[in-house]
Amino acid sequence: MADPMDIDDSLYSRQRYVLGDSAMQQMAQSSVFLSGLGALGVEVAKNIVLAGVKMVTLHDSKQCDVWDLGTNFFIREEDVKSQKMRVEAVHSRVAELNPYVQVRVSNVALNHTTDLSFLLKYQCVVLTETSLSLQKRINSFCHSQQPPIKFISCDVLGICSRVFCDFGESFEVSDPTGEEPKELFIQNISQENPGVVTCMDSRTHGLQTGQSVSFREINGMNELNGATHQITVLSPYSFAISDTSSFSPYLHGGIVQMVKMPKTYHFETMEQQLQDPQLLIPDFSKPEAPLQSHTTMIALDIFQEQHTRLPNIECSQDWDVLLKITEEVHTTLKNKASVNPSFVKCVSRCARGCLSPLAAAVGGIASQEVLKALTGKFTPLQQWFYLDALEVVQPLQSLPVEEFAPRGDRYDALRACIGESFCVELHKLRVFMVGCGAIGCEMLKNFALLGVGLTTCSGEICVTDPDLIEKSNLNRQFLFRSHHIQKPKSITAAAVTLEINPELNIDANLHKVCPATEETFNDDFYSRLSLVITALDNVEARRYVDSRSVSNQKALFDSGTMGTKGHTEVIVPNLTESYNSHRDPPEEEIPFCTLKSFPAVIEHTIQWARDKFESAFSHKPSMYNMFWQNHVSAVNVLQRMKAGESMDGGFQVIKVLSRRPTCWEHCLALARLKFDKYFKRKALQLLHSFPLDTRLKDGTLFWQSPKRPPAPIEFDLKDPLHFGFVVSTARLFAGIYNVPHSEKNLTYEAVASVLTEVTIPEYKPAEKHIETDEMAKKPDQMKLTVSSEEEREAISHLEEAITSGFRPEGFHMTPMLFEKDDDSNGHIDFVETASALRARMYSIEAADRLQTKRIAGKIIPAIATATATVAGLVALEMIKVTGGYGFESFKNCFFNLAIPVVVLTETARVRRTQIRDDISFSIWDRWSVVGHENFTLSDFINAVRENYGIEPTMVVHGVKMLYVPIMPGHSKRLKLTMQKLIRPSADRKYVDLTVSFAPETDGDEDLPGPPVRYHFRHEDGNKA
Repeated sequence: MADPMDIDDSLYSRQRYVLGDSAMQQMAQSSVFLSGLGALGVEVAKNIVLAGVKMVTLHDSKQCDVWDLGTNFFIREEDVKSQKMRVEAVHSRVAELNPYVQVRVSNVALNHTTDLSFLLKYQCVVLTETSLSLQKRINSFCHSQQPPIKFISCDVLGICSRVFCDFGESFEVSDPTGEEPKELFIQNISQENPGVVTCMDSRTHGLQTGQSVSFREINGMNELNGATHQITVLSPYSFAISDTSSFSPYLHGGIVQMVKMPKTYHFETMEQQLQDPQLLIPDFSKPEAPLQSHTTMIALDIFQEQHTRLPNIECSQDWDVLLKITEEVHTTLKNKASVNPSFVKCVSRCARGCLSPLAAAVGGIASQEVLKALTGKFTPLQQWFYLDALEVVQPLQSLPVEEFAPRGDRYDALRACIGESFCVELHKLRVFMVGCGAIGCEMLKNFALLGVGLTTCSGEICVTDPDLIEKSNLNRQFLFRSHHIQKPKSITAAAVTLEINPELNIDANLHKVCPATEETFNDDFYSRLSLVITALDNVEARRYVDSRSVSNQKALFDSGTMGTKGHTEVIVPNLTESYNSHRDPPEEEIPFCTLKSFPAVIEHTIQWARDKFESAFSHKPSMYNMFWQNHVSAVNVLQRMKAGESMDGGFQVIKVLSRRPTCWEHCLALARLKFDKYFKRKALQLLHSFPLDTRLKDGTLFWQSPKRPPAPIEFDLKDPLHFGFVVSTARLFAGIYNVPHSEKNLTYEAVASVLTEVTIPEYKPAEKHIETDEMAKKPDQMKLTVSSEEEREAISHLEEAITSGFRPEGFHMTPMLFEKDDDSNGHIDFVETASALRARMYSIEAADRLQTKRIAGKIIPAIATATATVAGLVALEMIKVTGGYGFESFKNCFFNLAIPVVVLTETARVRRTQIRDDISFSIWDRWSVVGHENFTLSDFINAVRENYGIEPTMVVHGVKMLYVPIMPGHSKRLKLTMQKLIRPSADRKYVDLTVSFAPETDGDEDLPGPPVRYHFRHEDGNKA
């Protein structure tokens, strides 16, 4: 068995950012026993195998049944027909998820007489579909071992689900939160008891009383450097530590960093917890729900043991029995929540059924607990988690019993919960899903199990994604396998989804959803849809899809994950706000002067290296090619430059040309000169401009935290970092200049023999301005002022090139697109070595390759558990919207599985803007005006005035102002036709205009009304 540390990092790259190397190592040495391969068990199996556990043993004693087709995505129709055992049908399909995980099967009988010693070889035992008495027996055995075997039980029964964890009497967690330790710059430390530390960051420190912090780089109060102290928070910007009254006076500088301290958690057995459960509350609008679910599900367990079955659908006698047992369980609890007969009735009716999205959501949560048990990473669940889907089935209680009766097909488990008519509504859905990555794959699986978009019901799933499958996708995009790499995501996912449910109608596209593809995804396309789902990884695309959904009055479901965190948002026409109704604060940019001259933390040096890559190996080669596409004659360019004509980018292009290497040795020499420029001359120039004793106008030192004085680095080829930089830089120069080289050119001896011949010019300090203003922006390289000397040099270089035979058509450069996931291309090699050298120059602790890759590549950490959870939660909301449920039924969710926290909240109700007492509008409203060929702007304004009761003060089309009364000449436009003002294409039927109006209160600015859709003509008596 290969250790994941020895496996190609690209497979686990996103997950490694979530768990870290140590946790990955521990998983690679761990074994899990998983019993039960129903809807929930197969979700857990999928997630933990994708995560990279060393060995997973699957245990199940049931035969494949037609109900499994709607709950277990790894069971096929042929498995049911051939009466395969579930474990036999599932084993190979689970195993192919990850070739580095041993997936075994177990046929051992699990009952009250089974010798449980076989469990001693496992670090974690997971039970699903197991009787309560057997759960208690196995849990007691696991708890009593030294060290204890971590125990998790989880179930989904109809609309109810639960997870229970017992990791032993003493379980140590190395990292409770998984958050990066926060670093803060110190502004002052008082010399008193207790000492008060004040931070200089503009944002609050975010620390909590009781946490520990360490100090470094303090000038003056040296006693604190390297010390760790527990803190008491005093304000958002200050905290107290121990007595500093006897310490040296604080002078300046210093960094304080939160220290992660191990934490120990104590667990009780299931037997102990049954009467006094520790419960996580996911929905604070229903605080009693977890305890009610606990009581009712324990009653279900007892019912099942007494009758060897679950309650029958719509059987009033079974409901009476379950209610009586629930009331008996209720009396045994230390903390009591009132028994809700209506809830018990819902549970009883649906108990035999299954909502597969609920299993997906809970499967993600339970799987994360498995990973915690194996690694000691993140805070474990203590000890029960309950989640119900009561809002899904509550409105269906009045339906006749026949609605829920089984029909012998794959939808029987779903039908038992929501009824036949509702199942048909799901089958008829026409869904547009944008994105087919991790969330998209999980959503397609949920669609397949629910029967969304069936061909026989004229339903359809349209999915689009322009991306190809990469190796790093396989770790969480479970529909893909290694033989799918470099195939289109959407087409591949659609084909695999049809294996789960061949009845689906899936249309797979490769288009990006953006303004450029509005001809494809036009209003007619949206008009045919039932709803839209985003499975995207960027805000800009989400905002665009949201705007199109709002414009076309379509429900939208948004979700996303970042590591163990996730969110879901349901957006319903005329009921809720949209995604664009709220905006996150913009990402904080690093000031230009900080990046260029005054880095303080490792993120600054990594971003600097990334910028250098873009400038040298992407922007300049692209600029070079574009310049010569526009100026095909070098002689003509020379003449124009001699005539003093300004040519944007011309001098920079000639500079690039003048340094053009023609052989590998030249590339190495160029790289060596870059080393000197970046890591020696830059430092010398800064220290020349700002000597170490430089003081500001107020008398304080210039070089104090967060500014760090640089130290020039002397080149030493024997230093692996120096060697790595020149080789990686030379390789990139060779790539953009199309210079051939071979592996033998990269040896130490070969490089050394070349560099000994390179002459390094002597450094001469220059008197030049160095930007120190943090508000200053990066100057436009195309607009930089060129001195007369630089002009003469450029003209001279171009003359020499032309004399040597240079012709623009004879030499093209090859720009590089930064690719973080291909370690063979040298891109990360350059960023890593350049960043580390700059960090050394400024005495900043360097980052490892993994951290460098994450920051430079702006990689979003990802793990399959969180993805499965958000997709399940979204699918539950999709069912509610399909049923036309009311506003109170919908739930948004935020969770962090690391802590763990799950918070369900009501959606934000749409806000209405009041124009007059009798006129208001929301983001979902759109007004319409129908015109004709001779319809003038004046006619349009009159129509708005008459139809909607407002006086237009401005009419805008996109960024073009059609009518502003105060603008000179605009009054003349009133007589012009709308056709002439807008000039639509021949096939354009309408445009959306923004019409502003004056508010009732004088002095206030004009307000924009809802979009006004202007139809250019009637067609067949109707709006176009």
